[in-house]
Amino acid sequence: MKSIEITFGLKIKELRKQKKYSQEQLANLASINKSYISKIENGKTKVSLEIMNKLAKAFEIEIDQLFE
Repeated sequence: MKSIEITFGLKIKELRKQKKYSQEQLANLASINKSYISKIENGKTKVSLEIMNKLAKAFEIEIDQLFE
């Protein structure tokens, strides 16, 4: 079974590719560090609600859609 970090990271990567954003573009839109985007996508970090909210806003979606 995949960890929640890996599952969440794969979702962020999927959404990023759908929007055709580079990691750097997403980082700028979400006001977070590019290297942190990489860690999220690779399941190497736990993500706070604040960061989830920033990512949802960058993708122009509701936060719950990050888990679909």
